[in-house]
Amino acid sequence: MPFIRYARSALLSTSALAMALSATPVSAEPERFVLDESHVSVGFLVGHARFADVLGQFTEVSGEFRYDSESQTLERGEVEIAADSVFTGHDERDGHVRGGDFLETDEYSAIRFKANRYEAETENTGTLHGDLTIRGITQPIRLEATINRRDDHPIGGADTLGASLRGSLMRSDYGMDYALEGDLVSDRIELIIEFEAVQQDG
Repeated sequence: MPFIRYARSALLSTSALAMALSATPVSAEPERFVLDESHVSVGFLVGHARFADVLGQFTEVSGEFRYDSESQTLERGEVEIAADSVFTGHDERDGHVRGGDFLETDEYSAIRFKANRYEAETENTGTLHGDLTIRGITQPIRLEATINRRDDHPIGGADTLGASLRGSLMRSDYGMDYALEGDLVSDRIELIIEFEAVQQDG
């Protein structure tokens, strides 16, 4: 009888331990994602004398981030944009934007974004916080994010995460005060960002 009581006690203890372990959440390691440079768009809208907005984009963008999809936790993220890759569909205007009145690309060749925090609001939406550096000036920025899909890509099968980001900045915060008077060129710049990123091992 003492042996039976001991065996029953051991069995109960083992069961309790198993239940406790199963109830303890297991935190997955953040995974590394690299931007698919053929499927990333960084666009912007700039007002022109309150008549209409000019739509532009940067054509050379690279970056990566570490993200845990289960806990919706961002560990880190960095993006680099070639400043002289700006394109608005008008050569003379693009040359002006590359010059000293705006991006001053001869001295500041890269625009950099460093993500430092993601606040999930729903299963697929949240706010991305980070620091944006333009012309050597760094300012905090927030972007509203929608995670559109994570799945094996139908072409090639790679584990892919796709998202849309929206936000805005004041160009005067980065030392660009050309043509602010009368909103000839708007101070507020609206950002339109779309990307696909591929999960990498390690």
